[in-house]
Amino acid sequence: MRAKLSSINDEAWTKEMLSSYQLRSPANEGPEASKFQAAEEKFDNKMLRNTNATGDFKLPGDFLKEVSLHDVRLLPNSMHWRAQQTNLEYLVMLDVDRLVWSFRKTAGLPTPGTPYGGWEDQKMELRGHFLGHYLSATAMAWASTRNETVKQKMDAVMSVLSECQKKIGTGYLSAFPSEFFDRLENLVYVWAPYYTIHKIMAGLLDQYTLANNGQALNITIWMADYFNTRVQNLIARSSLERHYQTLNDESGGMNDALYKLYGITKDPKHLKLAELFDKPCFLGLLAVKEDNIAGLHANTHIPLVCGVQNRYELTGDEQSMAMGTFFMDIINSSHSYATGGTSHQEFWTDPKRIATALSAETEESCTTYNMLKVSRYLFKWTKQVTYADYYERALTNGVLGIQRGTEPGVMIYMLPLSPGSSKAKSYHGWGDAFDSFWCCYGTGIESFAKLGDSIYFEQEGKGPGVYIIQYISSTFDWKAGQIVIHQNVDPVVSWDQNLRMALTFTSNKGPGVSSVLNLRIPFWANPNGGKATLNKDNLQIPSPDDRPQYASLQAIFYGPYLLAGYSQHDHEIKTGPVKSLSEWITPIPASYNAGLVTFSQKSGNSSLVLMKNQSVTIEPWPAAGTGGDANATFRLIGNDQRPINFTTVKNVISKQVMFEPFDFPGKLLMQQGNNDSLVIANNPGNSVFQVNAGLDGKPDTVSLESVSRKGCFVFSDVNLKAGAALKLNCQQPDDGFKQAASFVMQKGISQYHPISFLAKGSNRNYLLAPLLSFRDESYSVYFNITN
Repeated sequence: MRAKLSSINDEAWTKEMLSSYQLRSPANEGPEASKFQAAEEKFDNKMLRNTNATGDFKLPGDFLKEVSLHDVRLLPNSMHWRAQQTNLEYLVMLDVDRLVWSFRKTAGLPTPGTPYGGWEDQKMELRGHFLGHYLSATAMAWASTRNETVKQKMDAVMSVLSECQKKIGTGYLSAFPSEFFDRLENLVYVWAPYYTIHKIMAGLLDQYTLANNGQALNITIWMADYFNTRVQNLIARSSLERHYQTLNDESGGMNDALYKLYGITKDPKHLKLAELFDKPCFLGLLAVKEDNIAGLHANTHIPLVCGVQNRYELTGDEQSMAMGTFFMDIINSSHSYATGGTSHQEFWTDPKRIATALSAETEESCTTYNMLKVSRYLFKWTKQVTYADYYERALTNGVLGIQRGTEPGVMIYMLPLSPGSSKAKSYHGWGDAFDSFWCCYGTGIESFAKLGDSIYFEQEGKGPGVYIIQYISSTFDWKAGQIVIHQNVDPVVSWDQNLRMALTFTSNKGPGVSSVLNLRIPFWANPNGGKATLNKDNLQIPSPDDRPQYASLQAIFYGPYLLAGYSQHDHEIKTGPVKSLSEWITPIPASYNAGLVTFSQKSGNSSLVLMKNQSVTIEPWPAAGTGGDANATFRLIGNDQRPINFTTVKNVISKQVMFEPFDFPGKLLMQQGNNDSLVIANNPGNSVFQVNAGLDGKPDTVSLESVSRKGCFVFSDVNLKAGAALKLNCQQPDDGFKQAASFVMQKGISQYHPISFLAKGSNRNYLLAPLLSFRDESYSVYFNITN
């Protein structure tokens, strides 16, 4: 809605939308006002007004240390490496002049080229936010890959930003004018200017810490000076409360960026300014352990938690640590989807009520990016495996699947979770590489640039130790241990339930030092069923909803992989009496791929394919990953129920076969009714066809003759056109008939994912595959599983 407010030229609509807009604290009104006010005051008294930080705090020695991206390299046999490469291609594709266009315009400098579109368009008040993410992502990508083109681009961007800041001359740096902050301070609607400033400052600090760019630190310090003066002037001119009211707009992680700056400079004014961006009306709730976040905009508030977690590491304030822990507890127990993500239409809903909050707008990708930060802090502090398990689950299912395969710059905003969802059919759908630049594009390019950052952690001390918490093919140059660790993980497959990982060690400095290696045992590795413990107490794995009527709504995992079922809308699984999961969920062997086929016919210069829809029709050739390719793929089964391998047309001629739809296992292509129409149903008697050489006489075609009705062939239309329904035709063959009854038979255009399963139900079966592998295909994630 805020993007629309920025772009639409309908003054009446805009006025109507803004008529109810105001910046306010939850403490200002309503029956819960006193509780919010008490939380605010406790937070203020504890953290803001009694700060005694000296900058000398040291984390306890048993806390873990993140390892540098410079020391970790992903290996090409992992899907993580492939995702990193796809992202790298996108970072390289982007043009520097277009990225910095609005910054130059704001500074009054010449503007070669044209600005990008989407949220970076000149009409958009959030413009410039993506460049901040780009600074972070390129710094991370440089550290992870040493790609020289990325290095050149980020250096060029840094040069322009320095020039822009010097031209303005006040320390201010943004893609929009400083008047946006005048509006914010006067409580006049403007789209989240501090959100963008946070992204820019965070990107600059990543350039400093990861790319060793001293210019980036100087720019950040000057920006901090500008905003320190601005905030102090606002407080003096109006009040502290007025400043807090400006934070009720989305301010990103301003506190987090400023705490990071303080961690570098140790300048007390940077600490004081960071504290002024700790939002009391939200953080106060966490301070008094109130689970009252329902109705709040999720991604406005998660970065604030990252900020106070950073505050703990810098100042030792234990309440900051406790707030991060409590926040993670309430998200995990009350507001978390199976993917590890959170939020519905960008907001938190009622706790433990997510069964009725499943839609195409479920789970904003940005929230998963930020929750990974929260869980990383907690694992470092506690070494609790539950936080590492969460990190794996959220990364695998909430991050890796937001790219559209290996297409650079094509990502999603929302990850839909309603029955019959499709990543292509949310409000935003798939984005465009040069004309979207949503918030989730910014966090997306960062996520895929830093996939190596939480595989390994270090334990410092007299006897150094290393923790391996993610099983991802990679190498780690462990300088403290004086070795290089090589982790090689075999690709996971459905037909082998073992996770196979090999570790080898290479000394890089002569004789090594005595050290300790720690390996995570995931909760899903227990052969008797998954369990989680905290402080030796067993924890109940939370269900989606605590209402009894939704107790049967469940998601299905294979290890850390969330499985989705190909489905247009169905999500019911009636299992019948079973003793174990393995009785109704069975792996699909790799050999089944050899039996997948697609049938097509030529129409002029284009090809049409036989496709399963409501009926069986002939349709235009589908693009890869659109869902049409699954509908156009069938598995060959012999009339004795045995699979048949397809290598060439010749090896299936004269065989009697059945055709099982790829995405509707257990059903068959069959003739039905007096009009001889072809449908997908389950009646083996009318489902057997003999594969004959094509009636048109061509070497690569076949004709499919009904075994139950000899002389009748699967037939499209003499005047072939898209959308024509297929049927059996028994007329005497002439040239037109022969052509309409002849099909090119080739390898199936869809293939089973290596992690594929058959879920058997009494009404229908489902083909299950990892959610991360889906592109445009329709799927269901949560199933109503009943006996």
